[in-house]
Amino acid sequence: MSNERLPIRVVALYRFTTFDDCPAIQQPLARLCSAEGVKGTLLLAHEGINGTIAGSDEAIGRVLAYIRGLPGCAEIEVKESRAPAMPFHRMKVRIKREIVTMGKPDIDPLDVGRYVAPQDWNALIDQPDTILIDTRNDYEVAIGTFVGAIDPRTRSFRDFPAWFEQHRAEFEGEGAKPKVAMFCTGGIRCEKATAFLKAEGIDQVFHLKGGILSYLERVAPEQSRWQGECFVFDERVSVTHGLHPGSHALCRACRMPVSPEQMASPHYVEGVSCPACHAERSDAQRSRYAERHRQARLAEARGQAHVGAVLPAHDPGHDPD
Repeated sequence: MSNERLPIRVVALYRFTTFDDCPAIQQPLARLCSAEGVKGTLLLAHEGINGTIAGSDEAIGRVLAYIRGLPGCAEIEVKESRAPAMPFHRMKVRIKREIVTMGKPDIDPLDVGRYVAPQDWNALIDQPDTILIDTRNDYEVAIGTFVGAIDPRTRSFRDFPAWFEQHRAEFEGEGAKPKVAMFCTGGIRCEKATAFLKAEGIDQVFHLKGGILSYLERVAPEQSRWQGECFVFDERVSVTHGLHPGSHALCRACRMPVSPEQMASPHYVEGVSCPACHAERSDAQRSRYAERHRQARLAEARGQAHVGAVLPAHDPGHDPD
């Protein structure tokens, strides 16, 4: 079945805006999703909304219409994909302190840096005075990033503020005002990172609009400054230019990307282990993973989703971070 004919519409979305009364939004939104048979996760916070949901075309259309009626959400952008079966088992509408966890809930997420369209990104990062920072996690950066980008080697997005504070003096030099460009998978982390830097007094801050995914979709390979593949939080695992599926698999034990070279290792067993986690798991754990993998394959053969599957997730707000 072609992607266009797959029956389930999956949408990932986020929007930084101001919600003064999240409980007043939570209950009606949860009731609507339930009534429409929509499943997934939506996070609400004073700073906005983030999440991924799935359902029929008509049901998703009605839920999106409701979300676009929320304060500041009329222009919310969504990323869409299709699925052969419902990838989620329940609907959760949760209230959090932040829609993407940085550990800085008091910064103003609406006071952000300047958006840079994918087609203008090369001109910015080619400038010798631009400091280019990858705001993603270390395992994401390991399989691909922009040429010349700084890798903070963070395990979680909440580690980014401390990393920046430790290295700020290097960026400012002898009283210089740094010009910082940041990027992430879909835009949410780098956008919030610019708000953090502005709160820290860094004014020349830029971020890639739509994230790496928009860049890979819109910039031709021969003009690209991207090297490698881009990790994504869905069953594709990684993508290349044109958003074509990449070469990486996913370890179902530790949820880390596995390269073709790592798949050749005797420590890689599909659904059970990979070189990164083999030594950290017991035989009993690997036995459980093997049974989970077997059940997932049986469910796939029946055209059903399985609880062990990796669910599509937008640029993390429900902490794959």
